[in-house]
Amino acid sequence: MDQNNTRTDVNSLGEFGLIDHLTNFFEIKQPSTIKGIGDDAAVLEYGAMCTVVSTDLLVEGIHFDLAYVPLRHLGYKSVVVNVSDIYAMNAIPKQITVSIAISNRYSVESLEELYAGIHAACAEYNVDLIGGDTTSCPKGMTISITAIGQAEKNQIVYRNGAKPGDLICISGDLGAAYLGLQILEREKRIWAEHPGVQPDLEGQKYIIGRQLKPEARKDVIETFRRIQLQPTSMIDISDGLASELFHICKQSNVGALLEEDGVPIHPEAQMMALQFKLDPITCALSGGEDYELLFTIDPSDIEKIKYLPEIYIAGEIIEKENGIKLHTKGGNLHDIKAQGWQHF
Repeated sequence: MDQNNTRTDVNSLGEFGLIDHLTNFFEIKQPSTIKGIGDDAAVLEYGAMCTVVSTDLLVEGIHFDLAYVPLRHLGYKSVVVNVSDIYAMNAIPKQITVSIAISNRYSVESLEELYAGIHAACAEYNVDLIGGDTTSCPKGMTISITAIGQAEKNQIVYRNGAKPGDLICISGDLGAAYLGLQILEREKRIWAEHPGVQPDLEGQKYIIGRQLKPEARKDVIETFRRIQLQPTSMIDISDGLASELFHICKQSNVGALLEEDGVPIHPEAQMMALQFKLDPITCALSGGEDYELLFTIDPSDIEKIKYLPEIYIAGEIIEKENGIKLHTKGGNLHDIKAQGWQHF
Protein backbone atom coordinates (compact mmCIF):
# COMPACT_ATOMS: atom_id res chain seq x y z
CA MET A 1 0.00 0.00 0.00
CA ASP A 2 1.15 3.55 -0.76
CA GLN A 3 2.16 5.06 2.58
CA ASN A 4 2.43 8.57 1.13
CA ASN A 5 -1.18 8.71 -0.09
CA THR A 6 0.10 10.11 -3.36
CA ARG A 7 -1.51 9.27 -6.67
CA THR A 8 0.01 9.89 -10.09
CA ASP A 9 -2.36 9.70 -13.04
CA VAL A 10 -0.96 7.42 -15.78
CA ASN A 11 -2.09 10.02 -18.33
CA SER A 12 0.65 12.30 -17.04
CA LEU A 13 3.27 9.83 -18.25
CA GLY A 14 1.75 8.43 -21.43
CA GLU A 15 2.32 4.89 -22.72
CA PHE A 16 6.07 5.02 -23.24
CA GLY A 17 6.73 7.21 -20.23
CA LEU A 18 4.82 4.69 -18.12
CA ILE A 19 6.82 1.78 -19.56
CA ASP A 20 10.09 3.60 -18.82
CA HIS A 21 8.92 4.47 -15.32
CA LEU A 22 7.93 0.90 -14.46
CA THR A 23 10.87 -0.91 -16.07
CA ASN A 24 13.95 1.35 -15.89
CA PHE A 25 15.29 -0.49 -12.82
CA PHE A 26 15.13 -3.91 -14.49
CA GLU A 27 18.58 -5.20 -15.39
CA ILE A 28 19.47 -7.58 -18.22
CA LYS A 29 20.87 -10.72 -16.58
CA GLN A 30 20.90 -13.21 -19.44
CA PRO A 31 23.68 -13.06 -22.05
CA SER A 32 21.13 -14.31 -24.61
CA THR A 33 19.10 -11.08 -24.23
CA ILE A 34 20.57 -8.85 -26.93
CA LYS A 35 17.76 -6.28 -26.84
CA GLY A 36 15.05 -5.97 -24.21
CA ILE A 37 12.46 -3.22 -23.83
CA GLY A 38 12.62 -0.21 -26.14
CA ASP A 39 12.27 -1.37 -29.73
CA ASP A 40 9.58 -2.96 -31.91
CA ALA A 41 10.61 -6.35 -30.56
CA ALA A 42 13.02 -7.99 -28.15
CA VAL A 43 16.03 -9.81 -29.60
CA LEU A 44 17.32 -13.06 -28.14
CA GLU A 45 20.46 -14.82 -29.34
CA TYR A 46 20.61 -18.60 -29.40
CA GLY A 47 23.37 -19.83 -31.67
CA ALA A 48 23.68 -18.64 -35.27
CA MET A 49 20.19 -17.12 -35.51
CA CYS A 50 18.46 -14.58 -33.30
CA THR A 51 14.89 -14.92 -32.09
CA VAL A 52 12.77 -11.76 -32.24
CA VAL A 53 9.70 -11.49 -29.96
CA SER A 54 6.91 -8.92 -29.83
CA THR A 55 3.51 -8.79 -28.13
CA ASP A 56 0.44 -6.59 -28.47
CA LEU A 57 -2.83 -6.24 -26.60
CA LEU A 58 -6.13 -5.29 -28.29
CA VAL A 59 -8.99 -4.30 -26.00
CA GLU A 60 -12.61 -3.92 -27.08
CA GLY A 61 -13.78 -0.35 -26.75
CA ILE A 62 -10.19 0.93 -26.85
CA HIS A 63 -8.60 -0.61 -29.95
CA PHE A 64 -11.65 -1.92 -31.79
CA ASP A 65 -15.41 -1.43 -31.97
CA LEU A 66 -17.48 -4.42 -33.06
CA ALA A 67 -20.25 -2.08 -34.18
CA TYR A 68 -18.34 -1.81 -37.47
CA VAL A 69 -15.40 -4.24 -37.22
CA PRO A 70 -16.29 -7.77 -38.42
CA LEU A 71 -14.81 -10.46 -36.18
CA ARG A 72 -13.04 -12.08 -39.13
CA HIS A 73 -11.35 -8.78 -39.94
CA LEU A 74 -10.45 -8.31 -36.28
CA GLY A 75 -8.75 -11.71 -36.17
CA TYR A 76 -6.76 -10.92 -39.31
CA LYS A 77 -5.75 -7.45 -38.12
CA SER A 78 -4.72 -8.69 -34.68
CA VAL A 79 -2.10 -10.89 -36.35
CA VAL A 80 -0.99 -8.20 -38.79
CA VAL A 81 -0.21 -5.64 -36.06
CA ASN A 82 2.10 -8.17 -34.42
CA VAL A 83 3.96 -9.53 -37.43
CA SER A 84 4.46 -5.91 -38.53
CA ASP A 85 6.65 -5.42 -35.44
CA ILE A 86 8.75 -8.41 -36.48
CA TYR A 87 9.23 -7.03 -39.99
CA ALA A 88 10.19 -3.68 -38.43
CA MET A 89 13.24 -5.45 -36.98
CA ASN A 90 14.12 -6.71 -40.50
CA ALA A 91 13.24 -10.21 -39.31
CA ILE A 92 10.84 -12.89 -40.61
CA PRO A 93 7.85 -13.92 -38.44
CA LYS A 94 7.61 -17.65 -37.82
CA GLN A 95 5.08 -18.33 -35.04
CA ILE A 96 2.36 -16.65 -32.98
CA THR A 97 0.52 -17.39 -29.75
CA VAL A 98 -3.03 -16.12 -29.23
CA SER A 99 -4.68 -15.48 -25.87
CA ILE A 100 -8.20 -14.14 -25.50
CA ALA A 101 -10.42 -13.08 -22.62
CA ILE A 102 -14.14 -12.99 -23.49
CA SER A 103 -17.42 -12.19 -21.78
CA ASN A 104 -20.41 -14.52 -21.96
CA ARG A 105 -21.99 -12.57 -24.82
CA TYR A 106 -19.62 -14.30 -27.27
CA SER A 107 -20.81 -17.55 -28.82
CA VAL A 108 -18.75 -20.38 -30.26
CA GLU A 109 -19.82 -19.23 -33.70
CA SER A 110 -18.52 -15.70 -33.14
CA LEU A 111 -15.17 -17.06 -31.97
CA GLU A 112 -15.05 -19.27 -35.06
CA GLU A 113 -15.28 -16.06 -37.12
CA LEU A 114 -12.44 -14.47 -35.13
CA TYR A 115 -10.21 -17.49 -35.58
CA ALA A 116 -11.07 -17.72 -39.29
CA GLY A 117 -9.45 -14.31 -39.63
CA ILE A 118 -6.46 -15.41 -37.56
CA HIS A 119 -6.13 -18.50 -39.76
CA ALA A 120 -6.23 -16.39 -42.93
CA ALA A 121 -3.47 -14.12 -41.62
CA CYS A 122 -1.34 -17.11 -40.60
CA ALA A 123 -1.66 -18.44 -44.15
CA GLU A 124 -0.84 -15.04 -45.70
CA TYR A 125 2.27 -14.48 -43.59
CA ASN A 126 3.33 -18.13 -43.35
CA VAL A 127 3.30 -18.26 -39.55
CA ASP A 128 2.24 -21.07 -37.24
CA LEU A 129 -0.24 -20.74 -34.37
CA ILE A 130 1.57 -22.61 -31.60
CA GLY A 131 -0.36 -21.88 -28.42
CA GLY A 132 -2.07 -19.35 -26.19
CA ASP A 133 -4.72 -19.14 -23.51
CA THR A 134 -8.45 -18.56 -23.20
CA THR A 135 -10.29 -17.20 -20.19
CA SER A 136 -13.42 -15.29 -19.25
CA CYS A 137 -13.78 -11.63 -18.38
CA PRO A 138 -16.67 -9.53 -17.09
CA LYS A 139 -17.05 -7.41 -20.21
CA GLY A 140 -16.12 -7.37 -23.87
CA MET A 141 -13.08 -9.03 -25.43
CA THR A 142 -9.33 -8.71 -25.03
CA ILE A 143 -6.88 -10.25 -27.48
CA SER A 144 -3.19 -10.72 -26.73
CA ILE A 145 -0.88 -12.00 -29.46
CA THR A 146 2.82 -12.73 -29.23
CA ALA A 147 4.76 -12.95 -32.48
CA ILE A 148 8.08 -14.77 -32.76
CA GLY A 149 10.46 -14.19 -35.64
CA GLN A 150 13.98 -14.99 -36.73
CA ALA A 151 16.93 -13.29 -38.39
CA GLU A 152 20.67 -13.45 -38.51
CA LYS A 153 22.24 -11.17 -35.92
CA ASN A 154 23.80 -8.86 -38.51
CA GLN A 155 20.45 -8.51 -40.35
CA ILE A 156 18.51 -7.09 -37.41
CA VAL A 157 17.70 -3.38 -37.64
CA TYR A 158 17.02 -1.31 -34.53
CA ARG A 159 15.61 2.17 -33.96
CA ASN A 160 18.94 3.54 -32.76
CA GLY A 161 21.10 3.34 -35.89
CA ALA A 162 20.14 6.52 -37.75
CA LYS A 163 22.90 9.08 -38.30
CA PRO A 164 23.06 12.59 -39.79
CA GLY A 165 22.95 12.44 -43.58
CA ASP A 166 20.81 9.29 -43.70
CA LEU A 167 17.72 9.45 -45.89
CA ILE A 168 14.26 9.02 -44.35
CA CYS A 169 12.14 6.53 -46.28
CA ILE A 170 8.51 5.39 -46.06
CA SER A 171 7.18 2.17 -47.57
CA GLY A 172 3.71 3.41 -48.58
CA ASP A 173 0.98 6.01 -48.21
CA LEU A 174 -0.13 7.33 -44.82
CA GLY A 175 -3.26 8.74 -43.20
CA ALA A 176 -5.83 6.56 -44.96
CA ALA A 177 -6.42 4.22 -41.99
CA TYR A 178 -7.18 7.18 -39.71
CA LEU A 179 -9.63 8.62 -42.22
CA GLY A 180 -11.24 5.21 -42.66
CA LEU A 181 -11.83 5.20 -38.91
CA GLN A 182 -13.43 8.66 -39.09
CA ILE A 183 -15.84 7.42 -41.77
CA LEU A 184 -16.79 4.33 -39.75
CA GLU A 185 -17.33 6.42 -36.61
CA ARG A 186 -19.48 8.87 -38.59
CA GLU A 187 -21.63 6.10 -40.02
CA LYS A 188 -21.98 4.55 -36.56
CA ARG A 189 -23.34 7.85 -35.18
CA ILE A 190 -25.77 8.20 -38.08
CA TRP A 191 -27.00 4.63 -37.58
CA ALA A 192 -27.45 5.25 -33.83
CA GLU A 193 -29.62 8.28 -34.56
CA HIS A 194 -31.48 6.68 -37.48
CA PRO A 195 -31.59 2.88 -37.06
CA GLY A 196 -31.98 1.06 -40.34
CA VAL A 197 -30.13 3.65 -42.41
CA GLN A 198 -27.52 1.85 -44.48
CA PRO A 199 -23.94 3.17 -44.27
CA ASP A 200 -22.69 5.34 -47.11
CA LEU A 201 -19.31 3.89 -48.03
CA GLU A 202 -19.46 4.50 -51.76
CA GLY A 203 -16.08 5.38 -53.26
CA GLN A 204 -14.28 4.80 -49.98
CA LYS A 205 -13.19 1.19 -50.39
CA TYR A 206 -9.46 1.94 -50.17
CA ILE A 207 -9.46 3.94 -46.95
CA ILE A 208 -12.00 1.67 -45.24
CA GLY A 209 -9.82 -1.31 -46.18
CA ARG A 210 -6.74 0.39 -44.73
CA GLN A 211 -8.55 0.57 -41.39
CA LEU A 212 -10.33 -2.79 -41.30
CA LYS A 213 -7.80 -5.01 -43.10
CA PRO A 214 -4.28 -3.57 -43.03
CA GLU A 215 -1.32 -5.56 -44.31
CA ALA A 216 2.18 -5.85 -42.87
CA ARG A 217 4.95 -5.09 -45.37
CA LYS A 218 6.59 -8.47 -45.77
CA ASP A 219 7.20 -7.59 -49.42
CA VAL A 220 9.46 -4.72 -48.39
CA ILE A 221 11.58 -6.97 -46.17
CA GLU A 222 11.80 -9.53 -48.99
CA THR A 223 12.95 -6.72 -51.29
CA PHE A 224 15.63 -5.68 -48.79
CA ARG A 225 16.97 -9.22 -48.90
CA ARG A 226 16.86 -9.33 -52.70
CA ILE A 227 18.67 -6.03 -53.28
CA GLN A 228 20.96 -6.51 -50.26
CA LEU A 229 19.85 -3.32 -48.52
CA GLN A 230 20.36 -2.91 -44.79
CA PRO A 231 18.47 0.08 -43.33
CA THR A 232 20.32 1.99 -40.62
CA SER A 233 17.15 2.20 -38.48
CA MET A 234 13.53 1.10 -38.82
CA ILE A 235 10.14 1.15 -37.07
CA ASP A 236 6.59 0.35 -38.15
CA ILE A 237 4.08 3.18 -38.33
CA SER A 238 1.38 2.18 -35.88
CA ASP A 239 0.98 5.40 -33.86
CA GLY A 240 1.51 7.99 -36.62
CA LEU A 241 4.53 9.10 -38.64
CA ALA A 242 5.45 11.92 -36.22
CA SER A 243 5.46 9.65 -33.17
CA GLU A 244 7.56 6.98 -34.91
CA LEU A 245 10.03 9.54 -36.23
CA PHE A 246 10.44 10.84 -32.67
CA HIS A 247 11.24 7.29 -31.49
CA ILE A 248 14.00 6.91 -34.08
CA CYS A 249 15.41 10.37 -33.36
CA LYS A 250 15.35 9.88 -29.59
CA GLN A 251 17.03 6.49 -29.67
CA SER A 252 19.52 7.48 -32.37
CA ASN A 253 20.26 10.85 -30.71
CA VAL A 254 19.61 12.77 -33.93
CA GLY A 255 17.19 15.28 -35.45
CA ALA A 256 15.17 15.06 -38.66
CA LEU A 257 14.05 17.24 -41.56
CA LEU A 258 10.85 15.85 -43.06
CA GLU A 259 9.67 17.15 -46.44
CA GLU A 260 5.89 17.54 -46.70
CA ASP A 261 6.18 16.87 -50.44
CA GLY A 262 7.86 13.56 -49.66
CA VAL A 263 5.13 12.16 -47.38
CA PRO A 264 2.91 9.89 -49.53
CA ILE A 265 -0.85 10.36 -49.15
CA HIS A 266 -3.37 8.42 -51.26
CA PRO A 267 -5.66 10.62 -53.45
CA GLU A 268 -8.75 9.10 -51.80
CA ALA A 269 -7.32 10.02 -48.38
CA GLN A 270 -6.53 13.54 -49.61
CA MET A 271 -10.12 14.09 -50.68
CA MET A 272 -11.63 12.59 -47.54
CA ALA A 273 -9.39 14.69 -45.29
CA LEU A 274 -10.66 17.83 -47.00
CA GLN A 275 -14.27 16.64 -46.59
CA PHE A 276 -13.64 16.29 -42.86
CA LYS A 277 -11.97 19.74 -42.90
CA LEU A 278 -8.67 18.17 -41.88
CA ASP A 279 -5.19 18.91 -43.20
CA PRO A 280 -4.03 15.76 -45.08
CA ILE A 281 -0.46 16.08 -43.76
CA THR A 282 -1.81 16.19 -40.19
CA CYS A 283 -3.64 12.91 -40.83
CA ALA A 284 -0.42 11.37 -42.13
CA LEU A 285 1.67 12.66 -39.22
CA SER A 286 -0.70 11.83 -36.38
CA GLY A 287 -3.26 9.30 -37.66
CA GLY A 288 -1.64 5.90 -37.07
CA GLU A 289 -2.57 2.31 -37.91
CA ASP A 290 -1.00 2.45 -41.37
CA TYR A 291 1.55 -0.32 -40.58
CA GLU A 292 3.93 0.97 -43.21
CA LEU A 293 7.65 0.91 -42.48
CA LEU A 294 9.59 4.05 -41.62
CA PHE A 295 13.29 3.47 -42.18
CA THR A 296 16.54 5.30 -42.80
CA ILE A 297 19.29 4.40 -45.23
CA ASP A 298 22.83 5.48 -45.83
CA PRO A 299 22.86 7.95 -48.78
CA SER A 300 25.26 5.63 -50.62
CA ASP A 301 22.34 3.18 -50.96
CA ILE A 302 20.03 5.57 -52.79
CA GLU A 303 20.57 3.84 -56.13
CA LYS A 304 19.17 0.63 -54.63
CA ILE A 305 15.82 2.15 -53.75
CA LYS A 306 15.08 5.18 -55.89
CA TYR A 307 13.33 3.19 -58.61
CA LEU A 308 11.46 0.84 -56.30
CA PRO A 309 7.67 1.24 -56.39
CA GLU A 310 6.04 2.47 -53.16
CA ILE A 311 9.31 3.47 -51.49
CA TYR A 312 9.29 7.20 -50.85
CA ILE A 313 12.25 9.35 -49.80
CA ALA A 314 10.67 11.78 -47.34
CA GLY A 315 13.54 13.66 -45.76
CA GLU A 316 16.92 13.52 -44.09
CA ILE A 317 18.37 12.81 -40.67
CA ILE A 318 20.14 15.89 -39.26
CA GLU A 319 22.07 16.81 -36.14
CA LYS A 320 20.10 16.59 -32.89
CA GLU A 321 20.50 20.28 -32.05
CA ASN A 322 18.60 21.21 -35.26
CA GLY A 323 15.44 19.54 -33.97
CA ILE A 324 12.71 17.54 -35.71
CA LYS A 325 11.23 19.74 -38.41
CA LEU A 326 8.64 19.68 -41.17
CA HIS A 327 9.51 21.58 -44.35
CA THR A 328 6.10 22.52 -45.75
CA LYS A 329 5.08 22.83 -49.38
CA GLY A 330 4.95 26.58 -48.78
CA GLY A 331 8.62 26.62 -47.81
CA ASN A 332 8.15 27.08 -44.07
CA LEU A 333 9.83 25.12 -41.27
CA HIS A 334 7.72 23.91 -38.35
CA ASP A 335 8.59 21.84 -35.30
CA ILE A 336 6.93 18.44 -35.51
CA LYS A 337 4.93 17.37 -32.49
CA ALA A 338 4.35 13.70 -31.77
CA GLN A 339 0.56 13.62 -31.42
CA GLY A 340 -0.11 10.02 -32.39
CA TRP A 341 -2.33 7.48 -30.70
CA GLN A 342 -2.55 7.99 -26.93
CA HIS A 343 -3.11 4.76 -25.00
CA PHE A 344 -4.02 6.52 -21.73
